[in-house]
Amino acid sequence: MKFTKMHGAGNDYIYINCFEEKIENPSELAVRLSDRHFSIGGDGIILICPSEIADAKMRIFNADGSEAKMCGNGVRCVGKFVYDNGIAKKEIIRIETNSGIKTLKMVLKDGVAVAARVDMGKAVLNPAEIPVLLDGDSVIDRPVEIGGQEYRITCVSMGNPHCVVFVDDVETLDLPAIGKQFEFNPIFPDRVNTEFVQVLGRNKLKMRVWERGSGETLACGTGTCATVVAATLCGYCDKGVPVEVALRGGKLTIEYTDETVYMTGEAVTVFKGEIDL
Repeated sequence: MKFTKMHGAGNDYIYINCFEEKIENPSELAVRLSDRHFSIGGDGIILICPSEIADAKMRIFNADGSEAKMCGNGVRCVGKFVYDNGIAKKEIIRIETNSGIKTLKMVLKDGVAVAARVDMGKAVLNPAEIPVLLDGDSVIDRPVEIGGQEYRITCVSMGNPHCVVFVDDVETLDLPAIGKQFEFNPIFPDRVNTEFVQVLGRNKLKMRVWERGSGETLACGTGTCATVVAATLCGYCDKGVPVEVALRGGKLTIEYTDETVYMTGEAVTVFKGEIDL
């Protein structure tokens, strides 16, 4: 099987061109290929498939084999793959995902896509739609007890469920322990991605993320969007103003408006190869 290893802000996936390859069991394949010691290594696999309603369709499988609805860093890389490989050679590319169609404006350099600005859609704050089993019309700066400790959480869906927590210092967190406590807490029936965020200044944030099914990753696109939504709702950032978010694998720029959330960041091809299945 041919594959392409790509990353966006360090969020790395194994991309498979399903215009050419036929994949029988993507969940099993994700587990096998994502191992960083005995296989290719990645946060999961992303299938780039034909679509009847967009330029291409993406399916995301986490490192544990579970299927995700959306991946912000992944959709930029899919856009780059689609453009660079001539599947859709145009500046505006539409990608079908399990959370709707995303429109990308590709950033080009010397005939190659190097980044993209993605319309990620409207942020969802309704607890039932996220989902999170708490009452009210939204969960903003709400105190809850998780793992025997009280946290103030803000919950947002950007196609995936997210829980955002503001902390004084993200570097000192025992994220493997805390992240699992959030991911598997019963108030999140579909599990949850958790972002721990440090405010560096007005419209400037630093974030670490624990992703359901993958653990700590170097970046999370939908999580970064959710973080900026939460930071704006909590008064740390200004709506309609680009916010710079520093991640362990790079930086993303997010703009939260009344209508949608825009995400801008790099899309990088690391290498291409073949593997015997």
